[in-house]
Amino acid sequence: MSPSAPDRAEALDLVANTLLGRAARLTRLLMRSGAHKLSRTEVGVLSTLSEGPRRITELAQTEALAQPTVTQLIDKLEGRGLVARTRSGEDARVVLVEVTPAGTEVFEEVRGEIRGNMREALADLPDAELTELVHASQTLGALIETLLPARDA
Repeated sequence: MSPSAPDRAEALDLVANTLLGRAARLTRLLMRSGAHKLSRTEVGVLSTLSEGPRRITELAQTEALAQPTVTQLIDKLEGRGLVARTRSGEDARVVLVEVTPAGTEVFEEVRGEIRGNMREALADLPDAELTELVHASQTLGALIETLLPARDA
């Protein structure tokens, strides 16, 4: 049974007004639980790069950061040996950023800590609420896929 028009409109407003703030707060709370080797922004960039090399401009768009900010962040990560700049094999003018093995290791360590914190936070939820979160997570995944910018093949 689908909600009636006013109920759907109210549901859309509720989600639009609360989801982003709550997701951001949850992320902050999970990140502050423990000493991490990466900032939230660094985790986001390394997560994106774990999917494959990107141009700085792509990273700026995907991470919703200014290009100079991303350049500084990449400089910092490169200085720590977590990412490397490489030339595109297709066009030598294009510089790509990729995660290094050391970057993958640190990223996976931090991601493991965050997942552990999340599991701990979820452990006492009733089964029905956990099932609702499973469905919400799947729905968010699908929504993210529709919002991601198209990648050049």
